[in-house]
Amino acid sequence: MVKKAPRRTAERIATVSLDLFNRFGEPNVSTTLISSELNISPGNLYYHFPAKDKLISHLFDRYESAVMNLMEASGDVQDVEDAWFFLHSLFELIWDYRFLYRDLNDLLSRNRHLETHFKNILDRKTLALRQLLESMVHAKRLKMNPLTIETLSASMAVVVTYWLSYEYVRDPRHAMEAQSAGLALARGARHVLSLLMPYLVDGSQQAHLQQLTAAYP
Repeated sequence: MVKKAPRRTAERIATVSLDLFNRFGEPNVSTTLISSELNISPGNLYYHFPAKDKLISHLFDRYESAVMNLMEASGDVQDVEDAWFFLHSLFELIWDYRFLYRDLNDLLSRNRHLETHFKNILDRKTLALRQLLESMVHAKRLKMNPLTIETLSASMAVVVTYWLSYEYVRDPRHAMEAQSAGLALARGARHVLSLLMPYLVDGSQQAHLQQLTAAYP
């Protein structure tokens, strides 16, 4: 029997662990459960990830790379349709790694790597949202002064960062299940988009925003 390449085994461990963390919450998933789900020995798991924190850090690094790449597109947003697509893409990425947000405070207190790097993500996210607003102002879709841009971008970053925590508090038993993804993403994107409404200068853009948000449950 041909042995699986170490990298392939490591990726299988990461993929299955991400699914388990998302479904049950990271504190509720042991390395024993992960090994059992993969049908491998605990020693094999520890060979690739000597501690659960190493596995968490690996998953976080994947998320960090993806979210930082997405943030690069914020300056290209020109109108409501672009903003909707950007925000929806951001919420989808957060959903894919939702265990990070579900257990955020606990993870930050236990994992030094996350403690130092998650702040960078928050800062980059806030900057990207500020660039999004500035781009829409430049395109004459929004009318707001620099102070409003600063304040609104921070407010948008707060909603994006803590939206899944809000969803979890509303319905702890079901909020993080896969079947809830559509509703959770829709509500989050709707609320962030709605923050733009008072500043839109184009009636057609206002109507389009209303149409987009009305389509969400």
